[in-house]
Amino acid sequence: MSPSVITTVRAPGARRPGPVLAALLALAVGACGSGAVPTTFDLTALPGAARSGAARRSIVVAEPVGLQPFEADRIIVREPGGAVSYLGGGQWADRLPRLVQTRVIQSLENANRLKSVSRPGDKVAADTVLITELRAFDIDAGRREAVVDLSAKLLQESSGTVVAAKVFQARVPVAEVNAAVAANGLDRALSQVLADMVRWINAGG
Repeated sequence: MSPSVITTVRAPGARRPGPVLAALLALAVGACGSGAVPTTFDLTALPGAARSGAARRSIVVAEPVGLQPFEADRIIVREPGGAVSYLGGGQWADRLPRLVQTRVIQSLENANRLKSVSRPGDKVAADTVLITELRAFDIDAGRREAVVDLSAKLLQESSGTVVAAKVFQARVPVAEVNAAVAANGLDRALSQVLADMVRWINAGG
């Protein structure tokens, strides 16, 4: 899609375009270019919410771990026979684990139920650590589905003891296996996983 780098200047207070709109803008600009550079897609955090009750605890969100294919910024396709490949024409805005970590943090902050949400190394005192693993974040080509599978553990910061664990999964149908449709489907699947995970964390795990 987009063969060029797009620099956008927004007025103060202007809302940032969602991933689908950003992709469409990139497509429009890219129509004039060679198509050599893949379109960059983002993932979205959950929207903000009014505070409900007193903030109870602080949490540190570690970067998710996963198998080697998930360490890159590429969109992954899983074929019916189990072969894994990178989908041409698109890429994520950052390494997938770091991008998912950022959206988890923002979603928890937007839920407005915790004292603080931070990364390891921020030197912020926390009660709980969230450890996650990317078990799937790809397009199932055989079923034409965007699949997000994320396991989560809540650890007590002082002792490292696991106090709760859960696996979150979502599957979203995709009409085609191309970069734009795949990115949109995976973003919607992640939104479902984030909504379930945020409710689980705010309920105490």
